[in-house]
Amino acid sequence: MNVIPAAVSPLAPSDVNFAALAPIGVVLIAAFAGILVEAFMPRRNRHEAQVVLLVVALLMAFIMLVTYRGDMAGITAGGSVVVDGPGWILQVLIVLASLLALAITTERFGGRIADAFTPGGATVPTSPQESLALAKGSSTEIYPLALFCVSGMMLFVIAGDLVTMFVALETLSLPLYVMTAMARRRRLLSQEAGLKYFLLGSFASAFFLFGSALLFGFAGTVSIAEIAAAVSQVSGRGPLLVLGILFVLTGMLFKVGAVPFQWWTPDVYQGAPTAVTGFMASVTKMAAFGALLRVVYVGFEGARWEYQVVLWVIAALTMIAGSVLSVTQSEIKRMLAYSSIAHAGFILVGLIAFDRAGVLGVIFYLGAYALTTIAGFGLVTVVRSQGSEATELRQWAGLGREHPVVAGGMALVLLAFAGIPLTSGFTAKVAAFSAAIAHAGTPGVTLAVIGVLCSAVTAFVYFRVIVLMFFSGPGDEDVVVALPSSLTQAAIALGLIATLALGLFPGPALSAINDASLFLR
Repeated sequence: MNVIPAAVSPLAPSDVNFAALAPIGVVLIAAFAGILVEAFMPRRNRHEAQVVLLVVALLMAFIMLVTYRGDMAGITAGGSVVVDGPGWILQVLIVLASLLALAITTERFGGRIADAFTPGGATVPTSPQESLALAKGSSTEIYPLALFCVSGMMLFVIAGDLVTMFVALETLSLPLYVMTAMARRRRLLSQEAGLKYFLLGSFASAFFLFGSALLFGFAGTVSIAEIAAAVSQVSGRGPLLVLGILFVLTGMLFKVGAVPFQWWTPDVYQGAPTAVTGFMASVTKMAAFGALLRVVYVGFEGARWEYQVVLWVIAALTMIAGSVLSVTQSEIKRMLAYSSIAHAGFILVGLIAFDRAGVLGVIFYLGAYALTTIAGFGLVTVVRSQGSEATELRQWAGLGREHPVVAGGMALVLLAFAGIPLTSGFTAKVAAFSAAIAHAGTPGVTLAVIGVLCSAVTAFVYFRVIVLMFFSGPGDEDVVVALPSSLTQAAIALGLIATLALGLFPGPALSAINDASLFLR
């Protein structure tokens, strides 16, 4: 008969707050249902079924998040899930931004133009297998993949331990690798982008996992809160702590596209289908920064003197590299990719405040940037030349004369990216930079000054495009604006309205985020 020693107690089942996990569960169930649709439903009916499933699942998740907010707050699942103010509001923003971004993936232009996704991702272009796949119709597996990705993002921002965070990281990353390689046109470029993203993302995940192992060696636990407690109690294991933090931060900074882990960003943004690029640039960045906030502000806050200099340097280099390299781009998706790198640096400036004001600035910036980005990439999808997207900047010459509404919408997006007053971009930069100036001392002031100078550099890039659209004659190519579906129009319109509203009336949003900006520790 085996006897359990007195010092060891049997494992007790953890209490689970099902209200906290229900929104993620709804999205996951819809993803599995989407797989069944792919397996059993006739191809001609799949697109409508998948779109309905996607929209209903995300709307249900949003309703649950709003309705059960009080019931889901707290620590559950044995400490592996922590639903606090920042986690809750980031989940709400992820669901809303995903709904808008994924609405653009449903675009088929009324059947006049083939959709953006290949019906046979593994087929060789121009091969007989390719022709057979095209005859069968469009690809719809993009939708369950996207739902799996969203569920991982929702879990990523409320993960209470490093193992749960790693599972969430892989759940959101693996579908993205596939989605990146699914472009119908410029197939080889898309597949190359997917392969680069997969290889570099795998290295980043390995860094995160190795860092988690080192932190377990330091604290004897993977719980983020318990690691924070061990920082002030455990002595003699300093190298394990510092190396573990640096490796974990490496894995997370890769996801936000910070220097020196940004090299995948322009190639992947250019090669991926444009709707997927908008999804990555907005929602994935939001989830990655949300998780980064949790580990830095909760798990590693007591040891920040060991690594904050590294964050200062990375923030400065990210702003400078993203701004300077965006000047040389002639392709609009690559230009927006380098712009996103610069914006990652601006957000890092707010993060290094290590104060509640920093949480406010980062979350507001993430929400404002996501909505503007979705509108921007949505507009890119409707500007077309010879049946495909007009992504070369020269193709946008004179667009404002022929299509003033689309050009005007894109001008508003670019003005917000530049941080021009009365747009959401200006308010976001003020919120992030002011937090750093007030709470990060001289380094915060220095980074804010660098941020302002880099904003001026990117403003030149954005105004160059605006001048090209409104003050240049049309080029030689026949560029048209395709009439999108109601879903795409709504996504673009809501993004543009939010860009103006958060610039003109930011008070309610700032107040709501401030009320929910405290982490549970």
